[in-house]
Amino acid sequence: MIRLFVAVSFPDEVRRSLATLCAGVPGARWVNPDQFHLTLRFLGEVDGRMARAVCDELDTVTMPAFDLNLFGVGTFGDRRRAHTLWAGVRPNPALHRLQDKVDNAMLRVGLPPDRRKFAPHVTLARLNNAPFDRIGAFLSHHALYQAPAFTCDRFTLYSSFLSSSGAIYTPEHVYRLDGGLAESGEHDWMADEAEAWAEEDEAVFGAGAVAYGT
Repeated sequence: MIRLFVAVSFPDEVRRSLATLCAGVPGARWVNPDQFHLTLRFLGEVDGRMARAVCDELDTVTMPAFDLNLFGVGTFGDRRRAHTLWAGVRPNPALHRLQDKVDNAMLRVGLPPDRRKFAPHVTLARLNNAPFDRIGAFLSHHALYQAPAFTCDRFTLYSSFLSSSGAIYTPEHVYRLDGGLAESGEHDWMADEAEAWAEEDEAVFGAGAVAYGT
């Protein structure tokens, strides 16, 4: 089993800009700038066969590239017990259209719909009993934060590994919005799962069976 999610990643200048926000709140566990992303769809744990189906189906998601602007900051959680700091996104119909296309692709491979309303954001930190006044000061100071605008012309399928120091995100496949695979990281989990699928198919269908996609 592997934890997967689909997200928009950022160019270096946007990561550097977001990193300037990551200070000033005691009790905050700041996200490593290399891990910044904007989640389009969290898939959770799936088996190898479903992972391959997801990889293949995401290749059908196409639409024109669009400009994206990160703006403002906020929190998730109760007003006095916030658990997450985030950077926001200026309203953008194209971003919601991309999220709809990704969500529909996941429905086509048999994953259940995401019941949560899409709230585009970039997680900056997880909070653990952070002082309320320091959170308020952070929100006030960065209320007008704006990252450099960039063109969103691709999205990424990530795997997520939960470690004692937090989640580690690895880009597995990068897809261009104009169609086609921009980059592919054929990591060990994919090779191991592919071997397991072949053995399973041979046991069920006999030698020479073809894996998912027939």
